Amino acid sequence: MTAGKRSLTTAAVALVCAVTVLGAPGMAHASQAKPNPTPSPSTTDSTGSADSTDSPGATTASTEELEAVRKKLDRLYHDAAVATDAYNAAEEKTERQSAEIVELAREIVKGKERLEKLKDLMGAAARAQYRGGGLPPEVRLWLSENPQDFLDSADRVRQGQLASKGVLAEMERTQQDLELYAKDASTQWKKLEANRKARAEAKKEIKKQIAAAEELESQLEQEERERLAELEEQAARKAQTAWLGSGVLDEISGKASEEGRKAVKFATDQIGKPYEWGAEGPGTYDCSGLTSQAWSFAGKGIPRTSQEQWKRLDRVDVKDMRPGDLIIYNADASHVAMYIGDGAIVHSPRPGRTVTIAGAGSMPILGVVRPDA
Repeated sequence: MTAGKRSLTTAAVALVCAVTVLGAPGMAHASQAKPNPTPSPSTTDSTGSADSTDSPGATTASTEELEAVRKKLDRLYHDAAVATDAYNAAEEKTERQSAEIVELAREIVKGKERLEKLKDLMGAAARAQYRGGGLPPEVRLWLSENPQDFLDSADRVRQGQLASKGVLAEMERTQQDLELYAKDASTQWKKLEANRKARAEAKKEIKKQIAAAEELESQLEQEERERLAELEEQAARKAQTAWLGSGVLDEISGKASEEGRKAVKFATDQIGKPYEWGAEGPGTYDCSGLTSQAWSFAGKGIPRTSQEQWKRLDRVDVKDMRPGDLIIYNADASHVAMYIGDGAIVHSPRPGRTVTIAGAGSMPILGVVRPDA
């Protein structure tokens, strides 16, 4: 092998090492590395001499070897997408819980202020009762020069006593509310900390998976990378052809809603912008960042992650889908794209790629959801 040239064998070894290191709960399929592809021997002529078109000692990857690498890369980027969804979900929960804690803190402050006012009222009532106390009511009636004035005064005292009881009851309710707010705030804080940890772990997992994929790709020669790209395109075309061959497109005739047209316009306007995990624009997007922002632009807020979009949005049959609907891919709902019509989607595929148009059937479809059902 010429100086500086790295064969696919080196790449395969690097992959096995990387995937072994990445073994983690929930990502078991990424850690089950297959046997290393064996580099194909140099072609020889009838005399047994090496083909003069190859560099002395150089080996080139066979199609089977590159196909094995393609599948390995698919798994690594798939696992990165799963981790990205986990990160986005934790991020969304963190933001929501932070807002809830802030609101609870405001309620606690207001409750304490109310409690202080109630205490002041109780203090004033106690002082007034003390000043009006002393002799029993029947003695004060006997000594009074004007019995009617005394009765009026007694009625006011009774009203004051009832008011004092009301203030006491309100104080107890306020105190109970404060205790409940404090308990809720403590619970939310624990959840917040747990989600921060989950977000940090997901971020670490994303970086590991992407780094392993990039390391594998970096081991390939330029010619091998070009052939790998061709294999990726061939696999996508084959899947799309099979999907169209089922006749499904003949049944799809739905027209986009007004909101759907706006969402499609926004998404297609982002074509060419790079993929970035966790990104929601305006310069970069991950898959669900693109779809959620497109529908937000159309005036409809939807969940942030592909998995939550699959869980919480209304589902429709593939034959009933219309432009603007979201197609969820893979059994674990780890990818999402927007249907734009004529059997095509717009999506942000993976690291190293840009927002692009692709065939709707080029990946395994889990189902279709409609944000504006």
